[in-house]
Amino acid sequence: MSKKILIILGHPDEESFCGSLAKAYAEGARSAGSEIKKLYLGNLKFDPILWHGYKKRQELESDLIKAQEDISWADHIVIIYPTWWGTMPALLKGFFDRVLLSGFAYKFKPNSPLWDKLLKGKTARLIVTMDGPSYYYKLYLCSAGIKIIKKGILYFCGIKPVKITILDDVKNRSAEYKIKWLNQINNLGAQTK
Repeated sequence: MSKKILIILGHPDEESFCGSLAKAYAEGARSAGSEIKKLYLGNLKFDPILWHGYKKRQELESDLIKAQEDISWADHIVIIYPTWWGTMPALLKGFFDRVLLSGFAYKFKPNSPLWDKLLKGKTARLIVTMDGPSYYYKLYLCSAGIKIIKKGILYFCGIKPVKITILDDVKNRSAEYKIKWLNQINNLGAQTK
């Protein structure tokens, strides 16, 4: 049985190194017989700002309705993004704010601090790039950006396990080293089960 994989590119530029990683993962997964859908956030048309928070409904643009359909379809979600200022790009955060809504991704129980996790049964992988060394990110920032996505967003909605791949010190890596990474990510896609 083929796996249904949704690849979300959280970098606004499809021609970035993150974009190349997304393509490499998709090629590997497709070669192993998985079904692939891709959401390249820089190509979607939507307002990433919740103008009234969650107190007033903000109608979803057609690209976000399609994104919810793709998330519902997927067994496995791969999110590829760069670390900017210790966390995700604003576009990715805005996407989460607008798409993972109550009634779709979670639902609070009446008169209770508990909630239903509406995206249970799905798994995820984060492929995270950063220009600095990962040991600095882990020691100084306690991997804050990754923890926010893994626990504060995905686990909250029921998506688990969430596996992490960090590619660090990107700005100082040679072209040959980046090719090795692309091959590694291609193999990761081929091994997704």
